Amino acid sequence: MARGRNIEKQRPIIVKKVFAQASNSRPGGTWKVAYADFVTAMMAFFLLLWLLSATEDTEREALAEYFTPTLIQMRDHSAGAEGIFGGDTILSDEDYRNLAGQIGLRSLNMPQNNINADDSRSGDPKQQDREQFDNVKQRIEERLKGDENLKELYHNIRFTETREGLRIELIDEADFSMFALATDTLLPRARELLREVARAIEPAPNPLMIRGHTDALPFSSGKTMNNWMLSTARAEATRKELQKNGIAPDAFFRIEGVSDREPYTPDDIYDPRNRRISITLGWRTPPNSD
Repeated sequence: MARGRNIEKQRPIIVKKVFAQASNSRPGGTWKVAYADFVTAMMAFFLLLWLLSATEDTEREALAEYFTPTLIQMRDHSAGAEGIFGGDTILSDEDYRNLAGQIGLRSLNMPQNNINADDSRSGDPKQQDREQFDNVKQRIEERLKGDENLKELYHNIRFTETREGLRIELIDEADFSMFALATDTLLPRARELLREVARAIEPAPNPLMIRGHTDALPFSSGKTMNNWMLSTARAEATRKELQKNGIAPDAFFRIEGVSDREPYTPDDIYDPRNRRISITLGWRTPPNSD
């Protein structure tokens, strides 16, 4: 009987396992992120409206150029930047015709001029000097190409913008020399060339610097002349010829000779092209003023 009572007291143990299914949705919070993005966008929009209402036309143009530097730089330095359209195409006009979904005839009025043109309009002396340099170069090219006697000498001129200004180099070659051998006497064709150069640079207000160069051929022993004296004498002869053809005396800023120390062809110091005259139109502002 006791055994029977023990059997009655034992009850089965039931273990129930509940497996919770994973849910893909998070409990709330998603709308908060979307609302924060909306509020941020509205704040930026009203800030833009405030900036537009608080600025003038010139300031808005400057802001537009600041936020589109790539567009302006690509147009200013593209292959067609020197052409009639200034780097644009015939289809890119200023009023930006409306696309589908836009309202009105003009969606955005961006400044048509590039940065350099704005500098010129604001009276930047550096840009004005560059315009003078371009005008001088163009006048020299037109004068030489328009003269049958001097047309072949055009390849003896080099134009280079340097820290000093626009350098115009008149270079000797095997078939052309500016001066008689080992002297500072200008030859007739060199006088004609300097006459055209003088007429081209005469309107420019920039200071002039003239530098004489020689090759490395030494003088024979017993001569009192050397390449330093010769290069300086040739620079002075060039100055006199330019002044004779209309350049004012006070336009000259520096006359110097550097002998053979600045060769045009460093690999061949005896090359005739090392004999040359450099006429530099200087900047009207110091080169380190930018």
